[in-house]
Amino acid sequence: MPYLSVKLCPPPAPEAAEQLALALTKLTAGILNKKPKLTSVTVEHIPSSLWFIGGKPLALQSTATLYLDIKVTEGTNTKDEKAAYIKAVFSMAESLLGRLHPTSYIVVHEVRADAWGYGGATQEFRYIAGKAL
Repeated sequence: MPYLSVKLCPPPAPEAAEQLALALTKLTAGILNKKPKLTSVTVEHIPSSLWFIGGKPLALQSTATLYLDIKVTEGTNTKDEKAAYIKAVFSMAESLLGRLHPTSYIVVHEVRADAWGYGGATQEFRYIAGKAL
């Protein structure tokens, strides 16, 4: 049940944002083994005059950039899976958005199972309920 929050600069065409969300959902399922039907993606566009890298606005640099913050349940992915995911996301985003600034960040946050959930139940509750069957 991952939640992905993507910030992009400059804003892509609407269809590119949808393609990005779909590609992220597929990579998240394929590499991190998360269920697509439980994957939620939000996309925000940040003006290039408001995104700074090295103290300079992106408007003065000839690249795009992104920041992806993905939240997954703690302990459900290995270091190798997370590394492969970060590499694949960067490559995919560059193919959709054009050349990315090297400081385009992808952060995988591991959240304790008792600290988040969906549908009114925590991930820990779901785990324990599954064991009881």
